[in-house]
Amino acid sequence: MATKPPAFDAKAFLANLPGLPGVYRMLDADGNVLYVGKAIDLKKRVSSYFQKSDHSPRIQLMVRQIAAIDTTVVRSEAEALILENNLIKVLTPKYNILFRDDKSYPYLMLSGHAFPQLAYFRGEPKKPHQYFGPYPNGYAVRESIQVLQKVFRLRSCEDSVFANRSRPCLLFQIKRCSAPCTGEIGSEAYRADVQSAVTFLQGKHNELIDLLTARMLAASEAMHFEQAAELRDQIQALARVQEKQYISSNTSQLDADVIAIASAGGVVCVNLVMIRGGRHLGDKSLFPLNAADSLAANLEAFLAQHYLGAPLPAAIIYNETVAPELQQLLIEQAQKRLQFIGNPIGERRVWLEMAQKNAQLAIGQRLASAASQNARLAALAELMEVEEVARLECFDISHTMGEATVASCVVYDRGGMQPSEYRRFNIETAAAGDDYGAMREALTRRYSKLATGEGKLPDVLLIDGGKGQVGVALEVLAEVGVDVPIVGVAKGESRKPGLETLIVPHLQKTLQLPRDHAALHLIQTVRDEAHRFAITGHRARRAKARTSSTLEDIAGVGPTRRQRLLTRFGGLRGVVAASIDDLAQVDGISRALAEKIYQALH
Repeated sequence: MATKPPAFDAKAFLANLPGLPGVYRMLDADGNVLYVGKAIDLKKRVSSYFQKSDHSPRIQLMVRQIAAIDTTVVRSEAEALILENNLIKVLTPKYNILFRDDKSYPYLMLSGHAFPQLAYFRGEPKKPHQYFGPYPNGYAVRESIQVLQKVFRLRSCEDSVFANRSRPCLLFQIKRCSAPCTGEIGSEAYRADVQSAVTFLQGKHNELIDLLTARMLAASEAMHFEQAAELRDQIQALARVQEKQYISSNTSQLDADVIAIASAGGVVCVNLVMIRGGRHLGDKSLFPLNAADSLAANLEAFLAQHYLGAPLPAAIIYNETVAPELQQLLIEQAQKRLQFIGNPIGERRVWLEMAQKNAQLAIGQRLASAASQNARLAALAELMEVEEVARLECFDISHTMGEATVASCVVYDRGGMQPSEYRRFNIETAAAGDDYGAMREALTRRYSKLATGEGKLPDVLLIDGGKGQVGVALEVLAEVGVDVPIVGVAKGESRKPGLETLIVPHLQKTLQLPRDHAALHLIQTVRDEAHRFAITGHRARRAKARTSSTLEDIAGVGPTRRQRLLTRFGGLRGVVAASIDDLAQVDGISRALAEKIYQALH
């Protein structure tokens, strides 16, 4: 019989703590990190958890689970803040305020080529390219790219395509590109368009319109009426863009992040608005896990996790107090003038009020969504005749005539889909086209691990399929020793949504719910996501198999010739579209080999 570990002796531990700045990590009996914190004085800060009695219920619960505490002494409070933030990001402790935002923010890039490319970029900026942003989401970047294509007609194609064009593409025909690839525009005129785009992205709208107006009048006086008409169209397009701006600054070209925090109904939201060059690039609402009661504490957690080690704007505008030591640390990191504005006036107050309103609206939507999801889960629990349903997993199989079979497993939990917990299974053992065998392999691989305690079992298992697939699922669960209620989702007539038949084996029932039934809506949402995830994985696997094997399987086409073909035609699709004569013009490809390649690809 296992012995119970000894209780944590807080008094003995505290007696040996130094009164120095540092970071502490609280651990449970299994060695899991419960909480990471920083302190100017480790002894005083850690002692407060055991000597005070006015902690929040969340902290009281955490203290009862403490089995050990690790500490790291550092030289200053700033070092403690940096180390605390790094540990929180790596360890994601159970009781820390966490802002989950794993993806880096996107930028708009103008490449450093002779004819610069306009592109979406995510990653670490590098010279000699120019970067504008960051933007709050990919949609905002793509919207800006569309605007720049309409107004300035800059190229967006990849270098391999640009280098191998023999005639302008469709974007030139619809006036979204000036086709520098085929010499439809000279280098000097293209550079002028690039400089105009840079001026626009820097927020100097009025300066740009004045410049374009002067060029238009000069062209008109020189009787270059076609050029003058194009400049007139650019000016009108810019004016329309300005009209659509939700926010614009007429008095400042300030780069600023506006951060408003709000709470209601137990939900805390941070709304981040990005202003660059006086232009509103968009906003993003973030909801922390393990939110504290203090809005100021939540805001400081966001600032530390979002900005430490990341690019900083010229100003941060906010609606709660921020500790001076955090402000000073960020100012030192920025290595430039950085303003913290906690009580803005004028147009900056308008920005902050807009962010506060957005945060409140996002909370309202989150609360309404949570109520809707709770109603759907309650309806499903009633349907299944179980006490509670919180977590669902759904499996689907995708293939094309048995080729590149992929099974998907998607997870619904905590009131929404959980993409980080999704899994795909490349089916290897089942025969081509054997959906039952594929389902058996995927379920066995998934639940044999869960049966040993690795991971969390669902409350309900959804199977996208009829009685055959459900029968396979029952057999697999029995073999691995897992007891989970199953629902089969058989497609209705003509695969129309709302006509699905639900197979519930543990109740020995088949059901066809009304189209507006809350449980059916939940099942459809999870099933559709499983289908999307499966078919995306299948297409990627199929494309990879075909891309890697098509040219490699042709005798006489080695790595060098293969690279020449792909470079010349901009990828495999271009090689497939090429004629025998086109193929024969590639260095190292004879007429006979060109005919062999053409036959192999068609």
